[in-house]
Amino acid sequence: MNKEYEIVIIGGGPAGLSAGLYTSRTRLSTLLIERGLVGGLITETELVENYPGFPEGISGLELGQLMHQQATKYGLETLLAEVTGLELKQGQKIIKTTEGNFTAKAVIIASGSERLKLGVPGEKEFTGKGVSYCAACDAPFFKGLPVAVVGGRNAAITEALHLSKFASRVIVIHRRNQLRATRILQEKAFSEPKIEFLWDTIVEEIEGEEVVKRLKLRQVKTGEKSSLDVAAIFVSIGIKPNTDYLKGILSLDATGAIITNDKLETNIPGIFAAGDVRQNSAQQAITAAGDGATAAIYAEKFITEQ
Repeated sequence: MNKEYEIVIIGGGPAGLSAGLYTSRTRLSTLLIERGLVGGLITETELVENYPGFPEGISGLELGQLMHQQATKYGLETLLAEVTGLELKQGQKIIKTTEGNFTAKAVIIASGSERLKLGVPGEKEFTGKGVSYCAACDAPFFKGLPVAVVGGRNAAITEALHLSKFASRVIVIHRRNQLRATRILQEKAFSEPKIEFLWDTIVEEIEGEEVVKRLKLRQVKTGEKSSLDVAAIFVSIGIKPNTDYLKGILSLDATGAIITNDKLETNIPGIFAAGDVRQNSAQQAITAAGDGATAAIYAEKFITEQ
């Protein structure tokens, strides 16, 4: 038998946890399903400086834990499992997971996003052996060693700044000739003596033996090729929505993000989307939390009007 809830939330990042707080406080039976660490991608951030209420900043891991603690205080149930499918049957939503199936009157999808890959030779082979997507997780392994960061947005520069506390050199490789990170992050990076920049450059191959040893590079304007000796490469070139399990069920855009209206409703009544997983998300913890609250409010309204 499927266990029934009024609301099932898929994803335990800021959007899902905020939604869980709101639905639980309104006494709707709610299950939150998370496949990894509760808190989502924000748990990989060493210091979150732009979340209101924490003037000195707070670690992403702690922020996620506090959000979860607050939501469970009001009765939110949490399940660690992977969602493998979503089925509609006679007005009910059946959420299929690796730990069984669950039925809900309304579903809030907040399954977030995952890091984009470079897609170059050597990346897959050396993942965990010098190829990383999380500086907060792996930086201490490369103390006193040269490392590279690929990317030019906020996430990449945040990674570079964190790595500068451990590595001997941090070489930021960016395919353009200027960063897209916020000015305050750029100022910090340009003033950090350990951080260097390779502009208009892409990685074509990652080489090594047991671990990463060097990168094969190409200058995009001149076509000139070169190599760079590093102990690790941290890839931070963007994210993609976790929606593979929703293809053919919900309306998705070309990037895989869920299309919603201003009430965060999808094309199927009773299914909502919040946070990084939806189209035009600002991809910030604070906006994801706002999405979660909005989705929860309209999900409650959907249930009470049935």
